[in-house]
Amino acid sequence: MYKHLLVPVDGSELTDRAIKASVELAQQLGASITGFVAEPLAPLPTPGQPPSLLREEVMEHDAMTVAHAREVLARFEAEAKQAGVPFIGRHAQVPRVDQAIIAAAESQGCDMIVMVTHGRGAFGEFLFGSQTKAVLAGSRLPLLVLH
Repeated sequence: MYKHLLVPVDGSELTDRAIKASVELAQQLGASITGFVAEPLAPLPTPGQPPSLLREEVMEHDAMTVAHAREVLARFEAEAKQAGVPFIGRHAQVPRVDQAIIAAAESQGCDMIVMVTHGRGAFGEFLFGSQTKAVLAGSRLPLLVLH
């Protein structure tokens, strides 16, 4: 039924749950996984900031986000490989995480997105937003939400 899962992860405490559950699901379905890390773009410059300092901050931010994504995806790949599940890791720096998740699922030919939610409730969503709800609203693909 489903043969290619996109699993967005961010390295938070929920990442391990997403990895474990998606690898088990992929095993049962005979599916492959694309792990995806979407990192925010470098912060905007402060007024009056010298261009050289901005370039330095952007380069440092880029290096940190790439290193973080590689570390998270390497953990994911190790789990998938141990379970015999085909795995591809992708990462991107993006202005909007929800749109990047949807675009990654479409460009990688995925037929389902598997996400873990914090389950913060209405007040928490008001304060922090909900990437899961935004992906659900913007994607035509089935979305499996793990709590």
